[in-house]
Amino acid sequence: MDTSGRRRNPYELTEETPVYVISVAAQLSGLHPQTLRQYDRLGLVSPDRTAGRGRRYSARDIELLRQVQALSQDEGINLAGIKRIIELENQVAALQSRVAELGAALDGAAAAMQQREAAVHASYRRDLVPYQEVQQTSALVVWRPKRQQQD
Repeated sequence: MDTSGRRRNPYELTEETPVYVISVAAQLSGLHPQTLRQYDRLGLVSPDRTAGRGRRYSARDIELLRQVQALSQDEGINLAGIKRIIELENQVAALQSRVAELGAALDGAAAAMQQREAAVHASYRRDLVPYQEVQQTSALVVWRPKRQQQD
């Protein structure tokens, strides 16, 4: 099943599907295979493994390799800094996903509450009149009985 709850075709390729061997991944990313192995050892880009322990890179891994290369070469960030950046980006993505989940849950709860509210309103008896509370005042009224006149 995918994140939307639908059943996924096991043969469907996504950007997370590990399909590229290290030589192809190196060629696609413009890096040397030894650099990819080093990044794997450092935990920068960790591809999936086959049963025989061979590395298999996904399209997302290739993009991440390109991003690491750009941060290293163009921005001059060291590998420890790049690793921290990647960790923080992953954390932000996870939090955004969680916020989206909670937003969907909140929307669902609000819709359910509105349905229950509508059901309660529909069950009201139409022959009843709503009671309006009388305002309490602090006015003082003095009552004096009329005196009876004697004839």
